Amino acid sequence: MRIYHHLGIPTNESKPGEVCLEQHRVYVSGFETSPYGIEWMRFEPECPLPELVKRIPHVAFRVDQLELELENKEVLIAPNSPSEGVRVAFIVDNGAPVEFIELLESKPGGKPGA
Repeated sequence: MRIYHHLGIPTNESKPGEVCLEQHRVYVSGFETSPYGIEWMRFEPECPLPELVKRIPHVAFRVDQLELELENKEVLIAPNSPSEGVRVAFIVDNGAPVEFIELLESKPGGKPGA
């Protein structure tokens, strides 16, 4: 099942509350406070992510099984873990980037990523 998670929008402007995802050299902000899941993404010049992600907004969906969502798709960014308890990957659909997010289970009774 796919559940809407957020809309990632590239920007060149620094935004309040930015968090750096060091391995990707990108700053993200806004998701925590947006009632609609708007996430701003500002990329460092050395950011290794594909140009498509840096130029075109992407929609993100929470999924139960990341690998199943990637089957027979054009994978743009291979599965990786930008933060503890989270796995993500990007595909290309109709020329646009789409992100899938899998929240990993923690110990019984715990919260994902705990």
